[in-house]
Amino acid sequence: MKKILSVFTIAAFAMAILVSCGKQGNAEKPKLRFVTGGESGTYYAFGSVIAQHATNNTGVTVVGLAGNGSQVNIMALEERLAELAFCQSDVMAYAYNGTSTFANTGKIDCFSTLGALYVEQVQIVTLNPEIKTVADLKGKVVSIGATGSGVYFNAIDILGAYGLTEHDIKPTYQSFGDSANALKDGKIDAGFIVAGAPTTAITDLATSKKVYLVSLDKEHVDKLIATSPYYTPATIAKSVYNLDTDTVTVGVGAVLLVRDDIPADTVYAITKDIFDNAASLVSSHAKYGEVNLEYGASIKSVPYHPGSAKYFTEKGLNVPTK
Repeated sequence: MKKILSVFTIAAFAMAILVSCGKQGNAEKPKLRFVTGGESGTYYAFGSVIAQHATNNTGVTVVGLAGNGSQVNIMALEERLAELAFCQSDVMAYAYNGTSTFANTGKIDCFSTLGALYVEQVQIVTLNPEIKTVADLKGKVVSIGATGSGVYFNAIDILGAYGLTEHDIKPTYQSFGDSANALKDGKIDAGFIVAGAPTTAITDLATSKKVYLVSLDKEHVDKLIATSPYYTPATIAKSVYNLDTDTVTVGVGAVLLVRDDIPADTVYAITKDIFDNAASLVSSHAKYGEVNLEYGASIKSVPYHPGSAKYFTEKGLNVPTK
């Protein structure tokens, strides 16, 4: 447990313990812990809304918890510190197959897919207008994500597409919020943030500073996708952060995972609550506007939980199951 205790804030971890204990005393009202992301990121904000709506409208209590990245979220599932987790589509595949960052620790396959929710864009943010391409990051101080986060692996992939490695920059390993603060204070030159745009950390930074996002060119996007097919082309409209031009980048999927041992009817209820109500909840969080059945059922790398598979089958969509 010690190795991933940092995934929770002290208050959230205390709540997690209370939820776990309450599960035994109230079998009629399942209580699930949902580990999301850092408090300045989209995972946390959107996950908190999902948790609250499910708690208010289903027979399930869902408690949203702050998390520390995709890799650590999966470890929280393995260590039974959470029943639900947000994760990037690439990192969950690494865990399920025991590859990349999970090559040394071994595969983790105690979880299934509940559904894909939206695309997370790779956002390279800077306050320096002279940093126009990824190649310009060479020799610069760059935050490449918190240790154990999906951001780190995305940063390494993108640097690699441009012929750069971690040793060609001066890396720091910071969360979204810490990266934004370091930019504001002039401690770093740029930071990688992988989250659905708009992202709170960047939006807040833009209120006091002129921010720039670094675009990728088509040649390098194609090169990246050829070697890492879990990426998809993505564009961030200039209106999102009041920029001068649109930003060309790539994205990965934001996927909701669930432990295999959660009852099917419980998972069905949460899946139905998210996808049936998404269109009417955009005012609660903008990311609901990107939630749709076809994308929700699009994951192929990790099988779906029987509960979510039942829901998608009812909607006429077939998904892989264990």
